Amino acid sequence: MTPQETGAACAGRPGRRRRVLLGGGALVALVAAYFILAATVPRWWSQRVGAAVDGHLGTGLVLGLVFGTACTLLPLMVAWIGLRKRRPWKVTAGWLALAVLLALPNLWTLSVVAGGGSAAHAGQRVMDVEAPWFRGATLAGAIASVAAFAGFLVYARKRRGRPAKRVA
Repeated sequence: MTPQETGAACAGRPGRRRRVLLGGGALVALVAAYFILAATVPRWWSQRVGAAVDGHLGTGLVLGLVFGTACTLLPLMVAWIGLRKRRPWKVTAGWLALAVLLALPNLWTLSVVAGGGSAAHAGQRVMDVEAPWFRGATLAGAIASVAAFAGFLVYARKRRGRPAKRVA
């Protein structure tokens, strides 16, 4: 190998090292953010919901159904719109990011219900007292939304297979 070839081979390595270091740093930041959010979000969300429901069964039921329905059906529709046509990957990623953003209240409720940390257990206790029926109603709304969306997809697929009506 000539000195010129050796120099050219080494010139590419600092860029590769930089990418590896940036990727590793991003991974460390994501892991740190996960642990911080897992320790704070369930408690924060349960307090917000508890303040809104204020211990009333009917309010917990209605708010749970609204959150469960809206924060499931809207993200499914947005994701469907974003994925049904071939678009540049950045546009598709934007649609999917919007879908995740719309689903955040359901994801926060899920972090309280299914979380294993102390913040999730504290959130469960807060919701037991301050937001009765909210968790169950959220689940019922989410299940109803998934069923409605599945029905919509079946209807849309059947409709697409029909010949177009002629306008006379």
